[in-house]
Amino acid sequence: MTTVIRQEDIIASVEDALQFISYYHPKDFIDAVYEAYQKEESPAAKDAMAQILINSRMCAEGHRPICQDTGIVTAFVNVGMDVRVEGDMSFDDIINEGVRRGYGLASNVLRASILDDPDGARKNTGDNTPAVIHYKMVPGNTIDIHVAAKGGGSEAKSKFAMLNPSDSVVDWVLKMVPTMGAGWCPPGMLGIGIGGTAEKAMLLAKESLLDPIDIQDLRERGASNRAEELRLELVDKVNALGIGAQGLGGLTTVLDIKVKDYPSHAANKAVAIIPNCAATRHAHFVLDGSGPALQTPPSLDDWPEVTWEVGDSVRRVNLDEVKKDDLLDWKPGETVLLSGKLLTGRDAAHKRLVDMINKGEPMPVDFTNRFIYYVGPVDPVGDEVVGPAGPTTATRMDKFTATVLEKTGLIGMVGKAERGPAGIEAIRNNKAVYLMAVGGAAYLVSKAIVASKVLAFEDLGMEAIYEFEVKDMPVTVAVDTNGEAVHETGPKIWKAKIEEQALSIK
Repeated sequence: MTTVIRQEDIIASVEDALQFISYYHPKDFIDAVYEAYQKEESPAAKDAMAQILINSRMCAEGHRPICQDTGIVTAFVNVGMDVRVEGDMSFDDIINEGVRRGYGLASNVLRASILDDPDGARKNTGDNTPAVIHYKMVPGNTIDIHVAAKGGGSEAKSKFAMLNPSDSVVDWVLKMVPTMGAGWCPPGMLGIGIGGTAEKAMLLAKESLLDPIDIQDLRERGASNRAEELRLELVDKVNALGIGAQGLGGLTTVLDIKVKDYPSHAANKAVAIIPNCAATRHAHFVLDGSGPALQTPPSLDDWPEVTWEVGDSVRRVNLDEVKKDDLLDWKPGETVLLSGKLLTGRDAAHKRLVDMINKGEPMPVDFTNRFIYYVGPVDPVGDEVVGPAGPTTATRMDKFTATVLEKTGLIGMVGKAERGPAGIEAIRNNKAVYLMAVGGAAYLVSKAIVASKVLAFEDLGMEAIYEFEVKDMPVTVAVDTNGEAVHETGPKIWKAKIEEQALSIK
């Protein structure tokens, strides 16, 4: 019997799901992070997970985004062959209208991050459309949809290889994960796709991330196929790398690893890795013709009560008074609370600044003895000063860092994850510092921002140069004036500790 499903019901369901996942983590994710938090022995990693858990609860209570990067939408749509959609729009247009409404809802506006003409003008489409949509025609009389909102930082760390048939998938994964750095905001999941063709392997990896975290269940019942064997082997071996939460070094890098495979040509072994970050966002619903399929809010009792203590050793810094010489005794791994006026700027602003420097044009802002925060905030709603404003991946600014530090008088930067060799060299040569804020704690960070105004490049929207006034904004010294980087030292220390523990158990 044919089921008639109204296009408006599909639109409403997509809109509802995208709002829902912007502020509610899946319960399995919260449970897994809390378990890892309780077991963690690395103080820096434990601190980062505490901030992630506190931020998650705040977002669930306040209905504001978990992360300032509210993602690119991917939809997996299974259309029953006994379904008729009532309406005059294409299915792509239906999904995209749901995205448009979901991201533009006045009470919780989500950041529009999608750029048209990606290798040209890179103009923001303004409403986060279009989504990336995958369809299957299946038996039945319902429409089954998974939607996910994937952050750019974790998507940027995706890996693919066409291995030889005899090559080891495990060896390749263990080689790739350290090269991914911390820009994907661990702890999270790795989705691995094996087989098919190049594009099929990538699709399998992405689709696997929709499954719940259940590695403990798998441990208890044991593997029943090669994909499950790989999961069990890889989750332990990846965690043994010691990368840890936010790449600071620790016991838990991945909460689970998912593996999906597909028959392959005899000459090929396509393998893909796609990581899911600490802002794990996906929802599932089924339309049966009875109306929209809306999400059921979880109970706030699902969130653990976690407190975050700054400790006695915290360094409090007044950004309005700090000078270059004050930075010389800052140490990697040290917790710092920033107060005062903090500039912002990320990719587009840095490119424009460097172009102006190369042309001999005056700077639009005085950067002397100032710090800049790599951020693209969500628009504020209600009486908010700024929406969720977590850090963006710092390595994207590395190619600009030497010029900006040498020519502007800037002395410090705040961002997410590690710096690359060029960035570290520029920091060392200019006796500057790089501070790390926790990725996946955007709403928590925004609560430290007490004032905000645009100073320059207003046409860049969320990439404009703002001036934030912050009070006790928590950060960690990630690269000191000598170029010592906690993202290099931390994982090495914890990898060695994990190996020592394994040997002592044997």
